Amino acid sequence: MSKTIKIGNREVGDGQPCFIIAEIGINHNGDLEIARRLIDAAVNAGCDAVKFQKRTVEVVYTAEELAKPRENPFGPTNGDLKRGLEFGVAQYREIDRHCKERGILWFASCWDEASVDFIEQFQPPCYKIASASLTDDGLLRHHRRYGRPIILSTGMSTLEQVDHAVEVLGRENLLLMHTNSTYPSKIEELNLRTLQTLARRYGVPVGYSGHEVGLAPSVGAVAVGACAIERHITLDRAMWGSDQAASVEPQGFERLVKDIRAVEKAMGDGVKRVYETEIPIMKKLRRKG
Repeated sequence: MSKTIKIGNREVGDGQPCFIIAEIGINHNGDLEIARRLIDAAVNAGCDAVKFQKRTVEVVYTAEELAKPRENPFGPTNGDLKRGLEFGVAQYREIDRHCKERGILWFASCWDEASVDFIEQFQPPCYKIASASLTDDGLLRHHRRYGRPIILSTGMSTLEQVDHAVEVLGRENLLLMHTNSTYPSKIEELNLRTLQTLARRYGVPVGYSGHEVGLAPSVGAVAVGACAIERHITLDRAMWGSDQAASVEPQGFERLVKDIRAVEKAMGDGVKRVYETEIPIMKKLRRKG
């Protein structure tokens, strides 16, 4: 089984630079200008891709759920909020245009079949399947109809559930993402060694989707073997919105990318050697041999 997949013009997997995804998700708060600014922040940080979320509200949520009272910027109900956060075709055309202009890949996690069909018109380089959708066999199969690479998050799922999802999707053009689905996640529950468990079990590229506060675990995941890193991006963690607190601000994203690239350089090839730069120190300090 190949340990790399191709996403757009990028090879992702063993021996390749870490593929860094800035998840915009719903942090745009329904505002296209905020979405553009988040795309620009991801580009400036050196990210490889940005990711959005797409839902058909009436399919994903029940009428009872949508009718629940929930004060928000769009109205008094949960339905007002969910509809207000969804971009339509005009907004996604602008997102597509802006990402192409800035030279960054974009794709989306689609929570229902109609949303997959909607995003397909933009010919995304891949699809992301959220942890919440891992057990939705029909949605998994619908994604595969288009033959694009799949990134599958495995949060709040047992190994047996992941086994089944991988069986449904097949292992070709598949990248698994280890994650903890709490927002924000507790450091002691990140369990980064699971990256190695998934890599051994499935023989496919494995990455990490982080929801923790801070950057160190996401950088550490690269040292453990993550070939892709996904973090939510925000203009300000104090902004209104359910995902903002578990997100990374632009300056933090720049640091995250810089630190990931530094760790990649530091990992080396595992061959023990004496470097030329060490020889003068060796001659100066070593008394024997």
